[in-house]
Amino acid sequence: MRDMGADTSNGRCARFLAATIAGLISIGLALAPARADTVKTLEPGVLTVGINGDMPMTSVKDGKLTGSDGEIMTLVAERLGLKIKTNQMDWSALIQSTKQGKLDVMLGAMGWIKPRTEIMALTDPIYYFGSSLSQKTATNYSTFAEMKGKRVGTVTGFTLVPELKTVEGIGEVKLYDTSDGALQDLLADRVDVVMLDPPLIDYAAYQHPEWGIHRVELKPEKAKYPIMSTKYNVIFGVNKEEKALADAMSAEIQKIWASCENVKIMAKYGMKDASWFTPPDPNPRVGVDRDAGWKSPDGANCLKTN
Repeated sequence: MRDMGADTSNGRCARFLAATIAGLISIGLALAPARADTVKTLEPGVLTVGINGDMPMTSVKDGKLTGSDGEIMTLVAERLGLKIKTNQMDWSALIQSTKQGKLDVMLGAMGWIKPRTEIMALTDPIYYFGSSLSQKTATNYSTFAEMKGKRVGTVTGFTLVPELKTVEGIGEVKLYDTSDGALQDLLADRVDVVMLDPPLIDYAAYQHPEWGIHRVELKPEKAKYPIMSTKYNVIFGVNKEEKALADAMSAEIQKIWASCENVKIMAKYGMKDASWFTPPDPNPRVGVDRDAGWKSPDGANCLKTN
């Protein structure tokens, strides 16, 4: 009787266990992040990525996407089961190509601004930075007033261009197709100041101390110059038609913050300061492309242990 009872009980247990496992698998599939077979990309299983090749943010080495932003993007793509195909072009061309649906995503110290939410789906941030004036070490310009009479260089298509042209008394705004062109003119004294991506300048100064350049944070004047006085969410810009892809990428970015992987990656490129991982408060995205319950990710916990 005991053996027969045990057999019957075991049978019930087996059926119950099988049903439970099936239920858990079903729940797991429902909760699993989007994968290559569920997110739409221009080419199935492939993420077509646009970069401008400015280090330390983006470059291609031995056929692989690299740089601070590039390594983070690589993690995201791998975890979504996507292979990366890179396209390098000027910044303004990157914006147009993403807007027109010729790229799945663009990246490289790309700052969040409200107008971009109208032409692209923008991911959660991977780090943050504010505007700065890059110059020779002989000067320490840090204010809008100190731009009076100065020749200031930046890149065509950068968010700050229209506002930069309105700075009172500014001598000349010179626009370049690439950051390298602007930086070369700074070294040759053809401009007095350049406004480029802060990671690029820090990396260049570290790699070439003989250039004698440095970056000074620009003191904000939010009433007059709100764009240049903003601390930016650095994001990935995704094809507007691929919102599911953008959402899936944001979910992976949140995990990367939780594991401190972005903090560790950026440290490899000399970006260790807490400001890179401290969000603006309040974050301008709330109420625009993020709801009231969204919280800006930050690296406070990571910095305690790194």
